[in-house]
Amino acid sequence: MFLNKISLFIAFNLFVTIAIAQENTAKTPEFLQYTQSTWVDSIMESLTPQERIGQLIWVAAYSNRGPEHRTEILNTIKKWNVGGLVFFQGDPLSQVTLMNEYQNAAKVPLMGAIDAEWGLGMRLDSTISFPFQMALGAIQNDELIYEMGKEMAHQIKKVGLHLNFAPVADVNNNPDNPVISYRSFGEDKYNVTKKSIAYMQGMQDEGLLTTAKHFPGHGDTSTDSHFDLPQINHSLERLNDLELYPFKELINAGINGIMVAHLNIPALDPSGKPSTLSKAIITDLLKGQLGFKGLVISDAMDMKGVTKGNAPGVVDKEAVLAGNDVLEVVPDVAKAVAEIKMAIDQGILSQKTVDARVRKILAAKQWAKLNEYKPQPLTNLLQDINNPQALLLERKLTEASLTVLKNEGNIIPLKSLDTLKIMSISIGADSKTKFQKTLDLYTKITHFTLPMEASLKEIEAIKKELPQYNLVIIGVHDDTPRPRNTIKFSEAVQTFIQTLPFEKTLISYFKNPYSIDKLENLENAKGLIAAYQDGNSAQDLAAQLIFGGVGANGKLPIGIGKKFKAGDGLTIKGGIRFKYTLPEDAGMDSKTLFKGVDSLMNQVIHANGIPGGQLLVAKNGKVVLHKAYGRQKYNDTTKVTLEDIYDLASVTKISSALPAVMKLYDEGKFDLNKGIADYLDYFKNSNKADANFKEILAHQAQFNPYITYWKNTLRKNGSYKWSTIKKDSSARFPIKITSNMWLHRNYRKKVFKAIKKSPLLEKKEYKYSGLLFMLLPTIIEEITQENFVEYVDQNFYDKLGAGRLTYNPDKKFDKKHIVPTEHDFIFRHLPVHGTVHDEGAAIMGGVSANAGLFSNANDLAKLMQMYLNMGTYGGEEFIKESTLKEFTKTQFPENNNHRGLGFDKPYLKYIGENSNTAKDASSESFGHTGFTGIMVWMDPKEELLYLFLSNRVLPTRANTTLYKLNTRTNIQQLLYNAIK
Repeated sequence: MFLNKISLFIAFNLFVTIAIAQENTAKTPEFLQYTQSTWVDSIMESLTPQERIGQLIWVAAYSNRGPEHRTEILNTIKKWNVGGLVFFQGDPLSQVTLMNEYQNAAKVPLMGAIDAEWGLGMRLDSTISFPFQMALGAIQNDELIYEMGKEMAHQIKKVGLHLNFAPVADVNNNPDNPVISYRSFGEDKYNVTKKSIAYMQGMQDEGLLTTAKHFPGHGDTSTDSHFDLPQINHSLERLNDLELYPFKELINAGINGIMVAHLNIPALDPSGKPSTLSKAIITDLLKGQLGFKGLVISDAMDMKGVTKGNAPGVVDKEAVLAGNDVLEVVPDVAKAVAEIKMAIDQGILSQKTVDARVRKILAAKQWAKLNEYKPQPLTNLLQDINNPQALLLERKLTEASLTVLKNEGNIIPLKSLDTLKIMSISIGADSKTKFQKTLDLYTKITHFTLPMEASLKEIEAIKKELPQYNLVIIGVHDDTPRPRNTIKFSEAVQTFIQTLPFEKTLISYFKNPYSIDKLENLENAKGLIAAYQDGNSAQDLAAQLIFGGVGANGKLPIGIGKKFKAGDGLTIKGGIRFKYTLPEDAGMDSKTLFKGVDSLMNQVIHANGIPGGQLLVAKNGKVVLHKAYGRQKYNDTTKVTLEDIYDLASVTKISSALPAVMKLYDEGKFDLNKGIADYLDYFKNSNKADANFKEILAHQAQFNPYITYWKNTLRKNGSYKWSTIKKDSSARFPIKITSNMWLHRNYRKKVFKAIKKSPLLEKKEYKYSGLLFMLLPTIIEEITQENFVEYVDQNFYDKLGAGRLTYNPDKKFDKKHIVPTEHDFIFRHLPVHGTVHDEGAAIMGGVSANAGLFSNANDLAKLMQMYLNMGTYGGEEFIKESTLKEFTKTQFPENNNHRGLGFDKPYLKYIGENSNTAKDASSESFGHTGFTGIMVWMDPKEELLYLFLSNRVLPTRANTTLYKLNTRTNIQQLLYNAIK
């Protein structure tokens, strides 16, 4: 009697407290309009009392278990007429196949439910996992959360299901919470509420039933209800103000369902009962005082938080008596049905109450269109689930969640790459991480990994390396796909982390941010990024953030001890360097792009036009295709990788001397109206003294196309002249062509002489010529008084982070990463591998502006993107915009010359397959091609960058299949098609 009075007193006070707080009227869930529908009436009439009880019971199902489990589920459906199935682990195809079979066996269409808080990937393989709710809590644009809800609904419905047990609406204000933590939107009730509503509305707007959980609030627990019954000892005022707040707002917003947790909350029910078995909490509070009319679903009835001390069947009956409409994951259906039936027979539970709940369940099924049930098709299932927009959305959410907690000296994004010597350490990893691989895309970095249980020897080896570098990038990784608030690093590793040279350290933290508080001194790092989880997208995008490929505006959704408070987070502007992303992010269609490009590349490879190649496509500064194809050589097993470097041939012209010329032009040190003789006295009395650079660079200065300089090294019998080439190096023969060919130190004079004495063509019209580019390195050295290679390295390649853009690559790289070119049996008498293919450039010691540069697509693209940006990249101006506009415009169209200054341009009139570009390339576009099978092209109108690297001259330059198939320009046209 005394306890009853206390209960009434508490209930009255609770009612007053909550009623005063409720300013809005609870919104009736949409599905309730069907409770008296013709279809629901017909189903009710067809069901026996026992079958109606069955509708209240939903059981666990798996799509990765054997035939015995399938048989068990089929028998349960047929015998007990259960209302629904809750699916757990498996795969999408098996999931749909089984659900179709189960529906076929059911008297009443089954409700298919899944616990997919962060997407189907939480339960089914080969599907997408969106970021955990804690990461989503950092996002400032709730529209993204809404879009996630819509996409999630689309995917869940595709696998034949109708209800998602989400969102988690718990306010996680206990850092030691073992079960909610990363599953919550955070510790701020308003943020949790806004995001829960956005998530819910997205799903419901796409026709998916939703369930907010875990009522009345599981956020401030230190016990996992899967294993025991947590107790929450807060006052009514505190519960009403904090824990209940998101649920009240979700009810007002019209959520379909509420899941009740297994919690002991004395202030709401002093009996000690789990909330799932509490009439005071479910019937009086949730349904009565809060006015919730939707589906009330219990948390799983096999969890120890409710089963402990409660007998099977009896516990299910108690849950129904407490007010639950649905019992989730009932382990013993027979006992549950028997106990509930007995309660009806004894008058403890009325048939009217059961019928009302069944009608509610059936109404929800009708809202989910189960009254029009059709088997779910398997066709294109995986493609539909893993659609490009969903994949992009996952990356957008991850990017938007990135939270910069420290940015001392604006270290993020990194600038002045030429001043940095960088090492990276992935802590908690045994091999090179995705984080490190993405860092590699931006500049040269030396990588180390440190396992969780690293030995002192391993740690000491890394510590010895630290002084050699002026920047240390740390990735702190997790050992579990779910970011628990734990630190499992060995004591030695923890000590290493806590004693890092923080004054030169930038940390990306891929663990639960709560655990930052368990490692001393991390807050002293020069830069600190909270990435929330250790997935590929988080690692990839955190690395891009460090270099300015993406920005950040995430705000910490929780406090981290005394180090950081909820709401902390700095805004970082991105877009200063490449963003590596998906085509849809740049307004391109991935299906058109990938399928078309792959088809054309496979065509030319199978036709032996090229053994392989690399492609890079960027739009709006976003790299949307970056792929290696085929092999380095025919009949070889060495596949092309993205790190491999190719001989750029004539693309060297616009990649070495031309940027130097433009920079010197900016500085007033190079005059386009002057000519070669103004910078090289040797040419003052030549027939080329009067030609100005504007005409020469536009290829209409009457220069001959090319001179076969190497032939002057030979006697008539084919042997080398004694004064040109020797087998061994010496002071007189220091220029290496091959290991058995060393050129005389003065042979360059013969090249200059040949150029000087070469006759001019009759007409001043467009005729492509490489003669000037043999001279430009010397001209640039005369102007700058610096070594040419050092000049372009220091002023361009080093600053761009383009370490693989280089001359004489065999001096820097292992040959396995240098793609071979022609088998030269005329001049060098061996296959060319590691040195320049062009004989003229080879005679110049591998350093010419005519040819000689090597690169992979990624590093060459940085230079080309700088051009496309009209002179800027990485937050730095390399060349003035006005200069690039001058050099990239058609100079002499009146003379039927389509060229710019150094740059190639589209023909003045498109002539079909014989044109040098795709039909849709704009007149503003510019680029160049290379004899070895290279093409680079930039289109400012579409902000489109295209690089095609190949070694079509292997084994012979006579192979013109690449040209005949028109592969390069056909691929270029595909890019425009993908934009359209």
